[in-house]
Amino acid sequence: MSLSWRDVNAIYQIYPRSFMDANNDGVGDIRGVIDRLDYIKGQKDSLDIDAIWFSPIFPSPMADMGYDVSDYCDIDPLFGTLDDFKELIEKAHARNINVMIDFVPNHTSDQHEWFKESRKSRKGPYAEYYTWRDPAPGGGPPNNWLSIFGGSAWEYDDGRNQYYLHTFLAAQPDLNWDNPMVRDEMKRVVRFWLDLGIDGIRADAVRWLSKDPKFRNDPLTEIVRKAMDGTEGEYNHYIHKYSRFWKNLFPYLRELTDVVAEYDNRIMIFEDYPDANYSTKEQYLGFYGVNPKVAMPFNFEGVWTDFYADAFRTFITEFQGMLDPDEHTPVYCFGNHDQSRLVSRMGGDEQARLMALLLLSLPGLPTVYYGDELGMPNTPVKQEDIQDLRAFTSGDIDSTRDPERTPMQWQTGQYAGFSKAKPWLPLGESVRHHNVETQQHEADSFLSLYRRLLRMRSRYEILRTGTYEAIGELEADVFSYARWLGDQHIYVALNFGRLDNTVKLPHKGRILCCTHPVDYPEIAEDGTIMLRPFEGVIVECSEHPLKKDLDE
Repeated sequence: MSLSWRDVNAIYQIYPRSFMDANNDGVGDIRGVIDRLDYIKGQKDSLDIDAIWFSPIFPSPMADMGYDVSDYCDIDPLFGTLDDFKELIEKAHARNINVMIDFVPNHTSDQHEWFKESRKSRKGPYAEYYTWRDPAPGGGPPNNWLSIFGGSAWEYDDGRNQYYLHTFLAAQPDLNWDNPMVRDEMKRVVRFWLDLGIDGIRADAVRWLSKDPKFRNDPLTEIVRKAMDGTEGEYNHYIHKYSRFWKNLFPYLRELTDVVAEYDNRIMIFEDYPDANYSTKEQYLGFYGVNPKVAMPFNFEGVWTDFYADAFRTFITEFQGMLDPDEHTPVYCFGNHDQSRLVSRMGGDEQARLMALLLLSLPGLPTVYYGDELGMPNTPVKQEDIQDLRAFTSGDIDSTRDPERTPMQWQTGQYAGFSKAKPWLPLGESVRHHNVETQQHEADSFLSLYRRLLRMRSRYEILRTGTYEAIGELEADVFSYARWLGDQHIYVALNFGRLDNTVKLPHKGRILCCTHPVDYPEIAEDGTIMLRPFEGVIVECSEHPLKKDLDE
């Protein structure tokens, strides 16, 4: 049976091509995940995480590694069969692991049957399933909207003598969500997977579901407009006022979440990266307001927050201050398949350990990207080995996302236990130290740190649902906060600095966890702790003790 989402300690993102290859073709698959479920949860030495989320596993030509869907209600043969996935759900639930899938509602593949029919004629049942427009009066694209992968967002089709819209690759045409038939189709897709037994859905790229029906040009930013004298620029030169985040976005999402609400203990998490054209509060509360009992947005701000105590304190405290703790569930996410890995982005192993302790001591549903629990860094990928087509379509080879998508490192030796065949992406030198087999029984490994933090979240409800309160003065290197649940109280202190820093706690207590689980600092009689560089601690307040002991 699935676990109540209120009790889930965290979500683990699995990039299915890279987790485990069971049929030895060099690409990860569903049976590989089934074979590794005990690593996730169910054994004494498991990671002990309560939910897994799969990046897309639908049939796809793989122009964007599965985010170009050709059939929403099946499994791509590369990953297995629908029966394999049913077995995975059953065996995951037997271990109290919730299962989430990635849902791509904004666009399909150009190989989807809907699009094949839509491009045949301007008439017919599928004619308005996608966003088609006539050329501009003088010829060329209908307006200046751009693809986030580079170039115009419009592609000319000879069959219809019209342009179709693609916010991403030309092989990913945008669905026309203003067509109620499209919305009904997508609700049927959601029902299909919920009926199959999944527990949650991550809805991809939802900001683009609603666009200006008048198709007005996006304006240039004021700075760029003055500098360029009105000429066109790159994607970030524009205020994307009309091409996304239009007025029907939240009503359309409400239609989807109303379907989710028909089922017990199911959720939908929206992927969205807030932009500077709207207030952060307006955007977050807009998404939370869609259907707060079953739906919430990711918070990705930790991905681009600079590694400074005051920067993280400001972003987290402001975000928590927007939320109603009785209604809103925070979903913090510091890394995913589109971002450099924590170790590479934050500056090294010690900084990544600090980020782990921060992430897993915050309220809500934190998300862990596979391999981060081992401290896996980005793996260099030679140009001839690049698989990410965006790197070529954008004209920027360095934009490839492959380095953060390389195979899971299970052990040392050839292909790191991921496969018996050459993997689809290379393995790096880090496999010698950042692998499961090596770290499994090391008390001070990355994996041991994550296991302890996750087990603490499972055992202590205060870490999942307790309120958040920043404490102490804003300092350059130390970020401290408290968590409260009834009469229980804990402190978290994080040293972002390269030097020792002394922290004064409001009360004495005992350390529950530290960034190095085998080497805790001392708490002095006056409640002070000397934190070493990049060290963080979780402290139980002696005057407000917790109800359970982690070591029971």
